[in-house]
Amino acid sequence: MNVKIPKLTVVGAGPGDVDLITLKAIKAIKSADVVLYDALINEELLEYASKEAEVIFVGKRKGCYAFQQEQINELIVAKAKEKGHVVRLKGGDPFIFGRGTEEIEYAQASGLETYVVPGISSVSAVPAYQGIPLTKRHSAESFWVITGTTKDHHLSEDVALAAKSTATVVILMGMAKLEEIVNIFS
Repeated sequence: MNVKIPKLTVVGAGPGDVDLITLKAIKAIKSADVVLYDALINEELLEYASKEAEVIFVGKRKGCYAFQQEQINELIVAKAKEKGHVVRLKGGDPFIFGRGTEEIEYAQASGLETYVVPGISSVSAVPAYQGIPLTKRHSAESFWVITGTTKDHHLSEDVALAAKSTATVVILMGMAKLEEIVNIFS
């Protein structure tokens, strides 16, 4: 009898371009017994999953949740104990505003083996595609990465701090706060 060890691999799916996923991520998807995927991934990546794998959408977009985070955490553990290897496929990099840490910690507390496969983040990919360097000698010696909207739906106070610096500023999840952000930088 083939006993499957319950484990979780949190995988960064990159910024949406299917060619910007790592080989390690593809290997993880191929080995999964269950794939739980986000709204921000390119669904073409699901073609790497085994035909026997269970594939479940657990995505979230502003104001629309297939599952709450606590439910996703519980589903990870339940599916790992039932079927074995769960891959949590998340947009971008799971440790950059992706709640990857929360999922890993919950799984570890439930006795699961855990692994992480970093993903290419939109933090660097989007500016690079547009020819915008995050750092450049003589003009930008550093960069800030800030969430535009905090957990309690406010604009991060770090935006005002970053606006005072000479650094390049990258703001993720800021469209709902765009007017406030523009006013700070004006």
